[in-house]
Amino acid sequence: MLKNDLLLRAARGETTERTPVWLMRQAGRILPEYRELRGRLSGFKELVETPALAAEVTIQPVDALDVDAAIIFSDILVVPEAMGLTYEMVEARGPHFPTVIKTAADVHRLRVADPEQHLGYVLEALRITKRALNGRVPLIGFAGAPWTILAYMVEGGGSKTFSKARRMLYQEPALSHELLEKITATTIAYLQAQVAAGANLVQVFDSWAGILPPAHYAEFSTRYLAQICEALAPLVPVTVFAKGAWWAIEDFARLPCRTIGLDWNQSPREARQQAPGRTLQGNLDPCALYGSVEQVQAATQAMLREFAGGPHIANLGHGVYPDTDPAKVRVFVETVKAWRG
Repeated sequence: MLKNDLLLRAARGETTERTPVWLMRQAGRILPEYRELRGRLSGFKELVETPALAAEVTIQPVDALDVDAAIIFSDILVVPEAMGLTYEMVEARGPHFPTVIKTAADVHRLRVADPEQHLGYVLEALRITKRALNGRVPLIGFAGAPWTILAYMVEGGGSKTFSKARRMLYQEPALSHELLEKITATTIAYLQAQVAAGANLVQVFDSWAGILPPAHYAEFSTRYLAQICEALAPLVPVTVFAKGAWWAIEDFARLPCRTIGLDWNQSPREARQQAPGRTLQGNLDPCALYGSVEQVQAATQAMLREFAGGPHIANLGHGVYPDTDPAKVRVFVETVKAWRG
């Protein structure tokens, strides 16, 4: 039994006595205790792949920020690595794939990963975290959306345009679908294993949704998000967060996901009309946390007013930025908790 089940009830669409709150990327660089731990290690991947340490980092924001949920400390790129495509996390540069997907032979070499065999370190981190939380708050599992994973696997890293990945959709649609099907099969098995390991709900991050035209997004992303939601929804509430895909809200409302995440450029009032009855999550501009205490309070209250009329999980419209003052994050959290609008 959870001592604090606010977020889980809100995710199910139930009425709650107050709005639950957590932050994307809350487990990480904004906290001095994270930086101290990270400084003792060889690199980011050592932290991700050491279950006891990943669990420790997962719990840090629950202690430091008093948020209503923990999200397992990991990375969306563990999935392509489990499929056979290794990534590196380069300091100040971000993710990098030494080998990328270019040909049909490259796709054929990839495996559909076995979660326990190839991602067991994440599952063990979940189990350790679950025991350590002892029911304090729900535990969120996550994975990247298949399109976003494909984008990294083909492009080789971050990009302003992801033109190589987008070109593949135009020039080789059948091969693109073959790759997306393998990623989707891996992701479904991985998220189901996360639930078995203790995740109370799961979120799918489509970080690069907004760079696709709507027709391509429907063909190369939404159809695979649908498969993931259909497989996971009977087990736990599912959240879909597709950054920049404001035009896809009505499509998401037809998926069996319980919660739809909004970025800071999306209108909560419009989303309420497009997805009636769904829980909405978001969507404070992360840069609002650079303001004064009074400005953070005012921006948070303005955001909360925009979500009136239905179930809401307060969050940012994207991950918290690493140079954000943790004290301002606490102001955000406390303002949400005090809200009775």
